[in-house]
Amino acid sequence: MGQEQHRATARVLDIVESLSEVQEGLTLTELAVALKAPKSSLFPIVHTLEQRKYIMCDAGSGKYRLGLRTYIIGASCTSQSGFEPLINIMNSVTESTQETSQFGILEGGNVLYVAKKDSPQAIRMISWVGTKLPANATAIGKALLSDLTDEQIRDLYRDGLPKLTEHTISDIDLLLGQIEQIRCGEIATETEESTPQMRCFAVPIRQNGRVDAALSISVPIFRYTDEKRVQICQCLREAQQQIEQLVGLYNFELIKP
Repeated sequence: MGQEQHRATARVLDIVESLSEVQEGLTLTELAVALKAPKSSLFPIVHTLEQRKYIMCDAGSGKYRLGLRTYIIGASCTSQSGFEPLINIMNSVTESTQETSQFGILEGGNVLYVAKKDSPQAIRMISWVGTKLPANATAIGKALLSDLTDEQIRDLYRDGLPKLTEHTISDIDLLLGQIEQIRCGEIATETEESTPQMRCFAVPIRQNGRVDAALSISVPIFRYTDEKRVQICQCLREAQQQIEQLVGLYNFELIKP
């Protein structure tokens, strides 16, 4: 049996992870609610993190956000963890398609975005690393869900499918039908299910026969054409092969939830 986590250390990480998931930041009260912990126990930790520049507090709103030290650690992780080759592939994908590429993993019923490369276009997909979205509402999430059985997927969403827009699929059987097509080799897609006026395409990334991550490309509907679809799908297939070869050749360990 594994050793139990050190409670104080776990609390520090809980705070940092919670702040990473909310772009606008959280107040101490909101952190206490999110972590189900008294403010009195969180304050000394938050104060120390702020003093060490791992988080910062907006004087006007009282909201805490990740700070400079956290950014520096995240940036160094790219090269130290072997993540840099993946970023290079994503850079190439975005350069070829001129659209935003994203890399994510499955965490419960959500997609956790762990890397992205923004489109150089003025109008593009807006998202942030560390964001979580319901997997059922995104192409990248559907690609990730394709590794699960129908029973496991039903269990994940036993309380219903979360909706992000009016176009988000609400019928579990329809979702399972799409996921079965992905299992058979089709590219995962979604149209305005997670973000209005956006289309997204994604492929699963497999390691040792298991889907551990997924790569997506998002394009505004007004820029979408049949030719664009062909280009995006081709780039995704090529990148999928490159990343999976990278995993096998260099023992590149994908992040696990």
